[in-house]
Amino acid sequence: MEKNQTKLPNGKSKYKWHYCSLGGTKRVCITCGEDLAHLAELDQKLWTVLSCPVKGLELDERTLDLIDYDRDGKIRADEVITAAEWLCSVVKDKDMILKGRDYIDLSDFNTENEEGAQLRDCAEQVLKIMGLEKTTISLPELNEFLEHYDEDCAKELETTLENLSVSVSPYGAKSDDAVAAVDAIRDKVADYFLRCKFIQFHDDCAEALDVSVEKVAEISEKNLATSIEEISKYPLCKPNPNALLPIKDGINPAWQSQFAKVKELVLDVDYPGKDSLTEEEWNAVVAKIDAYVAAKDEETKNINDNQEEKLTNEHDAIKPLERLLHLYRDFFTLLRNYVAMVDFYDKNIAATFQAGKLYVDSRCLNLCLKVGPEVAKHLDNSALSDMFLIYCKCTSRVKNETMNIVAVLTSGDINNIRVGKNAVFYDNSGQDWDAVITHIKENPISVREAFWSPYRKFGNWCKEKFTKSAEEKEANAFENLTAKADATTSAVAAPGVAPAAVKKPFDIAKFAGIFAAIGMALGFILNALTGIFSAVFHSALSAVIFILIIMLCISGPSMVLAWLKLRSRNLGPVLNANGWAINSKIIVNSRFGRTLTERAKYPAVVMTKDPYAPMPKWLIRLIILLVILVIVFLVLYFNNYFDRFGIEALHYDKDNSWIGKIFGAVSEEMAAAGEELNEAVAEAAETASTPAQ
Repeated sequence: MEKNQTKLPNGKSKYKWHYCSLGGTKRVCITCGEDLAHLAELDQKLWTVLSCPVKGLELDERTLDLIDYDRDGKIRADEVITAAEWLCSVVKDKDMILKGRDYIDLSDFNTENEEGAQLRDCAEQVLKIMGLEKTTISLPELNEFLEHYDEDCAKELETTLENLSVSVSPYGAKSDDAVAAVDAIRDKVADYFLRCKFIQFHDDCAEALDVSVEKVAEISEKNLATSIEEISKYPLCKPNPNALLPIKDGINPAWQSQFAKVKELVLDVDYPGKDSLTEEEWNAVVAKIDAYVAAKDEETKNINDNQEEKLTNEHDAIKPLERLLHLYRDFFTLLRNYVAMVDFYDKNIAATFQAGKLYVDSRCLNLCLKVGPEVAKHLDNSALSDMFLIYCKCTSRVKNETMNIVAVLTSGDINNIRVGKNAVFYDNSGQDWDAVITHIKENPISVREAFWSPYRKFGNWCKEKFTKSAEEKEANAFENLTAKADATTSAVAAPGVAPAAVKKPFDIAKFAGIFAAIGMALGFILNALTGIFSAVFHSALSAVIFILIIMLCISGPSMVLAWLKLRSRNLGPVLNANGWAINSKIIVNSRFGRTLTERAKYPAVVMTKDPYAPMPKWLIRLIILLVILVIVFLVLYFNNYFDRFGIEALHYDKDNSWIGKIFGAVSEEMAAAGEELNEAVAEAAETASTPAQ
């Protein structure tokens, strides 16, 4: 089947499609086989996905490869349409495609279609070869047939090559043995004739070209049986100016067995009764051997080519049946995750891009996707999703593999989520992987979490500042202490050294204006606070409203931003970062998000009491409630709310409330202290300016 040019729908189709709402977005529903047959008429603006990658999905990669006709690594909408049209043309009952079976009955082939009839005949032939008397053929059975078929063909080819009979066999059945024997000494014989030519060129070289007595003397005291490797380096036989190769005698002991095979298989056949050979005679033997080898190689190549062509033709005949069984099982699953993204919104079915589950911080994150090696690039591309993304590097000790995943956190809190935290990832096959958090993209998880977010950040900021300040003070104190100790040690060790210069006394006159300004500022601040608290706490209702306003000013912006982002959480950018072409929003609202992250739920504890358990939560809540009640009571009491019950309190006056009295008294004391401080400063300055007597 070849890929056809699919025309885009023009929007004038009269076919009636069914629609549904998923994730707050209207989508097309594929509910029957006729929908598949008219898929080419569906406006592609209504498709959820326009392209998806072949790799990285939880779907048989072979199925995706069979749909990817142009082999570009992407499944595009026109390829999906082409596959749907072909599948509907060769199957009799199109509704059966929606069942996702991995087998097909022979009666379900559309024999009115020429290709459908060929597929049925192919299926019957496969069942016959496998010896199966049944009316259905399954994908596992076809895969088993292909595996065994290839093995049988390989064995047949091996047997054919072993029994290969070349038309030109110079030494009959022993030609292959003759080739091996000649190849074993070919180089050594060529070396011998070249040494003879050197002697013919200059007879004084004869002694140098033969094995020297000194070399033999070096190994003569050894066991010569253990020196065969060294002896084999000597010439094949003694070079001579006649350039004759002796056949019977004078052969190097290390080469006698190999040369004997050549004599038996070749030389006694070509030159029977001869005692020596010339170089031309030997070259004639080599040429005959090479011609035989070339003829055999050519014949072997022809057999291999014919066998490969035969396998290709037979595989091409079976390939449409393989494609049919793959699509018959997986095509509707692909459509559910392509046209409408139905599986993602079904809590009982995992979408094709969901790679498994991540267990971390007492939660199970069900929305996990595989990520390529460029995690930083993926993080940048998925930033528009408004989701809380956790990137992990996973390692499997069983598979000895590593991979990167991104998990979406949609429920709970983020207090214990940090880079470097360990977790466990389970893929869809149940295999566990060691996971380590490498990157985090923070976004709101819930409005409740957003309410406490400013306080948590402020607390972390205070903790960081306090820790940093304490560390600096500790370092300074230690530095000063060691400096003083060094100075004392130096003074004791060198009593003649002049003491350090005496530090000048503090000149208070220079700071008189500063002290006066500080006193005036404190008085002004306390007077301002007195007015504010007098206005706010003149009644219980105003106090409560004031507190609520303060909390709203702090947490309100964070909660509003969280509410907006939670409504716009979109999985599309995450899939786009994985190579998908998403054509519609894939919204993950709060209600749906709670199904994607499972939180731990503990039953009531019925065992013995834990002696090391912290303070119970109910007791902490009770204490907080009591503190709040006490504060409310004091506010009501000091505002004369209980006068009606005969309980008198401080008389309230707008300008002289109990808060005002307290801050007013403090303000007066601060003002008096400021005046005294100013007088003391002035007196100290006057004293400092008077010349010493």
